[in-house]
Amino acid sequence: MRQTPLCSVVLGLGLLTQAPISQANNLVFCSEGSPAGFDTAQYTSATDNDAAEPIYNRLVEFERGATAVQPALAEKWQVSADGLQYTFHLRPGVKFHSNQTFTPTRDFNADDVLFTFQRMLDKQQPLRKAYPTEFPYFVSMGLDKTIAKVEKTDPMTVVFTLNNVDAAFIQNLAMSFAAILSAEYADHLLAAGKPSDINQKPIGTGPFVFQRYQKDSQIRYKGNQDYWKPEDVKIDNLIFSINIDPSVRIQKLRRNECQVTLHPRPADLPKLKTDKQLQVLSKPGFNLGYIAYNTRHAPFDQLQVRQAMDMAVNKPAIIQAVYQDAGQLAVNAMPPTQWSYDDTLKDQPYDPEKAKALLKQAGVKEGTEITLWAMPVQRPYNPNAKLMAEMLQADWSKLGFKVRIVSYEWGEYLKRMKSGEHDIALIGWTGDNGDPDNWLGTLYSCGAIGSNNYSLWCDQQYDQLVQQAKQVTDREQRSALYQQAQQRLKQQVPITPVAHSTVNQPISARVHDFKVSPFGRNAFSGVSVD
Repeated sequence: MRQTPLCSVVLGLGLLTQAPISQANNLVFCSEGSPAGFDTAQYTSATDNDAAEPIYNRLVEFERGATAVQPALAEKWQVSADGLQYTFHLRPGVKFHSNQTFTPTRDFNADDVLFTFQRMLDKQQPLRKAYPTEFPYFVSMGLDKTIAKVEKTDPMTVVFTLNNVDAAFIQNLAMSFAAILSAEYADHLLAAGKPSDINQKPIGTGPFVFQRYQKDSQIRYKGNQDYWKPEDVKIDNLIFSINIDPSVRIQKLRRNECQVTLHPRPADLPKLKTDKQLQVLSKPGFNLGYIAYNTRHAPFDQLQVRQAMDMAVNKPAIIQAVYQDAGQLAVNAMPPTQWSYDDTLKDQPYDPEKAKALLKQAGVKEGTEITLWAMPVQRPYNPNAKLMAEMLQADWSKLGFKVRIVSYEWGEYLKRMKSGEHDIALIGWTGDNGDPDNWLGTLYSCGAIGSNNYSLWCDQQYDQLVQQAKQVTDREQRSALYQQAQQRLKQQVPITPVAHSTVNQPISARVHDFKVSPFGRNAFSGVSVD
């Protein structure tokens, strides 16, 4: 991931003030981290995607709080009989936002769709040449190889031609990375010599217009008065109030300084659920918290070593301490609610003594120093990475390792992991589109190295199964292939699955029609406040 350093710079319209932000038709969201930017195709973190979500639309989008795909900037679409051509008919009359330096001269049309996808497909595309960046989701899902070309047949019709069948293609286009950008704004930024402003001063078609951002403080948006779906804009001002401390976020919620927050500590839930001023929305988590072993760092390039580390993890103790009543022990590389999940897979028994024997066979010396990276932020899949790291440090110290815990600011943490600096890292995932490929391809395939494959693991047998499954449209056949892939991954131990968690989202009782997304998105279209 290419991170754009933001430091303390204020992006957008001047300096932030400390004006009151809890007024009648305003909604304040207590978020947990500062986004690296707003060009959502660059990022995979929920922090970045949440910050970009109010600004943009996609051709198709997921129903709020659900997994079904519905029309958005495309009113309808057709798929050819061979599954290789998708024709999208675009919605007329959709307007892009304005800011201090840019006012659009036309409505959304096919040129904007072409620009959005050509920038990801073509390294010679003018804006990409002027503002070089990577697109981790697009690449890790193989869309750079799947999409042969994108063409417009008239100003409101776009045709995607694929090189191969991709059974998840429509679901993929509903994901954050596929947000449609303004080609006219891109031309304006190129002419002004400021191409990176596409990441810092975003322009979209979404329900809220970006106003300004101060890192580690707040992001401000205003309701889009020209939104193509006016009934979804019920808030005048949307404010993200940023604080990494969960206790501070809960205090602000109780004082009505914010009306929606996320990732409460499990210990706080009983009191929150009895507070009549609040409501706690709960949903089974479509997520996985796991340990990633860097298979390119010795000694974790040896299967025996990874097996030893895995069988020395005391999962029940971690789940009791870290997740408390909101955790379910994970065995597999994706959650049990994902279709194609293989429920025949079992963990190796917890056995530190056998683990020591394996390490001895592998030639690992007593006192070997390793780093264990712990996330600096809370996530639904890991509510307390620091505590989990300390417990793993104790587990693996018993095997003779000297374990040093490492952490960085969230954006830097992800960037350094993608480049493979870690030995072992705590990380996780919340599903994005309901398709098995979003787990098995996006997280563990060879093509995902450098983006979301934090084990840097490339296994040709596994990869062949996952690639084959993407090109089959029959769900039963896909499931059979994905189950074989899950078995191979379990045998090779690039990761140790730890837990799936229940998502609990505290909100004010004054908030109406907020939906907990199965994909971990926090979206505010259609939401109102008394």
